[in-house]
Amino acid sequence: MKAMMSHEPGGPETLKLTEIDTPDPGPGQVRIAVKAAGVNFPDTLIIRDMYQFKPPRPFAPGGEVAGVIDAIGANVEGFQPGDRVLSGGINGGFASHFVADAARTNKIPDEMPFDEAAGFMLTYGTSHYALKDRANIQPGESLFILGAAGGVGVAAIELGKAFGAKVVAGVSSADKAAFCNEIGADETLVYPTGELDRAAQKDLSSQIKSLCGGEGANVVYDAVGGDYAEPAVRALAWEGRYLVVGFPAGIPKIPLNLTLLKSCQIVGVFWGAFTMREPAKNAGYIEELFRFYKEGKIRPRITQTFPLEQAADALNLLQARKATGKVVLTIG
Repeated sequence: MKAMMSHEPGGPETLKLTEIDTPDPGPGQVRIAVKAAGVNFPDTLIIRDMYQFKPPRPFAPGGEVAGVIDAIGANVEGFQPGDRVLSGGINGGFASHFVADAARTNKIPDEMPFDEAAGFMLTYGTSHYALKDRANIQPGESLFILGAAGGVGVAAIELGKAFGAKVVAGVSSADKAAFCNEIGADETLVYPTGELDRAAQKDLSSQIKSLCGGEGANVVYDAVGGDYAEPAVRALAWEGRYLVVGFPAGIPKIPLNLTLLKSCQIVGVFWGAFTMREPAKNAGYIEELFRFYKEGKIRPRITQTFPLEQAADALNLLQARKATGKVVLTIG
């Protein structure tokens, strides 16, 4: 089989298209002939040894795939060769074949194309867990999203609307703002790029409060971090919830006196660990996501696709923060 392999720590340019033996599925596993693989920001970190998990090398990055089951291991029930499925893990997805735990594999609706299936679970799973489980968002509350035009941000817009919230999308350009408006954001805010001084941070906080209704945001979904984090926390309403999702702009330092003054919460969002710790609860959440998809409330916005051998180009697009919607590799 073919795979884009990481043989040494480094950027996307270090990945090499490699021919390796096609693995057989073990007990409780299925093998998927991959048709599409989702590309996500953690993939840019794992190849640099900067992610929470460090798989032994050589390895292929890629945490989500969609395709057709072509082999089944022992003790697997409910699947058969030819089933259209999506699955994932920490790595291994940038390849023509992927061995997955059957417990982490889901059949996909007939109407769901493979590219959308490959861009579905990680982004929508993360944002669903963040908004429903960690923030307990309620109808009528205001939701401000940093990095709203990216994969998880787009999912947060759609899910915020599905849960009945007022959604304010924070983005870095007018083009991205227009994109978020098309998806369904109620308001958009174009924030400045680069380092923010105190005056710029104060102005950003004021704009967030104003667009969220004056009192501030009930929930902030932060997939950016860096200098944007503190003004976003300052823009929280009383008893607001600040969701820690990612740090492409850097890991911020938050003055904890803000949590006291606002009686607010800073809440971590680690969906991958949640799926392993509470699989039954996660299965219920996945059912709701597929229901939302069938009802037309959510749908991955596949904005760019690349062939497997151009995985480095796809990763460069993400780490430069130039991607909107979901980026996918097509395979086979």
